[in-house]
Amino acid sequence: MLYNQKYNNHSDNELINIFLEEDDNTVVGVLYERYGHLVLGLCIKYLQNRDEAKDASIQIFSNLLSDLKKYKIEFFKSWLYVYSKNYCLMQLRKRQSQLRKELELRENPDLFMDSEDPEHLHEKEKQIALLAKAMELLNNEQKKCVSLFYLNNKSYNEIVEITGYSANEVKSYIQNGKRNLKIKMEVLLNEQGTK
Repeated sequence: MLYNQKYNNHSDNELINIFLEEDDNTVVGVLYERYGHLVLGLCIKYLQNRDEAKDASIQIFSNLLSDLKKYKIEFFKSWLYVYSKNYCLMQLRKRQSQLRKELELRENPDLFMDSEDPEHLHEKEKQIALLAKAMELLNNEQKKCVSLFYLNNKSYNEIVEITGYSANEVKSYIQNGKRNLKIKMEVLLNEQGTK
């Protein structure tokens, strides 16, 4: 890029200072050129979905336009790693929360009128943590299909394309995965109760 030559020899910290002093957004573009591929790789590792990872890495660099002004950054590359990792973890928490709600609403539509008192919210947090544990106990095929269907809102056909499984296998993995998820959550709940 043309503007890149202007900033080619600047260190990360110099670029951040230029951004802060001159409010020059092209500086973030230079940082993206330097580190965009690393952030994308990290997002793919955490989110396990290339399209979501691309969206996440673009969002991370968009957020830098405001967040670079909030933090005192000494080592940009390592700060960006932690910043990006935290963003991905936040997305994963949102996904798990979404899956939990989806499963609960399908099983019990009355929960639509949920209570928001602190005790109830604490209970929800425990259930989300439990769900994450139970998901890890599913076999790989079920885990993959359940995640794609409930967390990524993928259709059966899209899951067939992504995984290479047949349509019948996908249907079976989702149905069995959902049933096993409930069983494993009950087992984990019982284990917690006996501790």
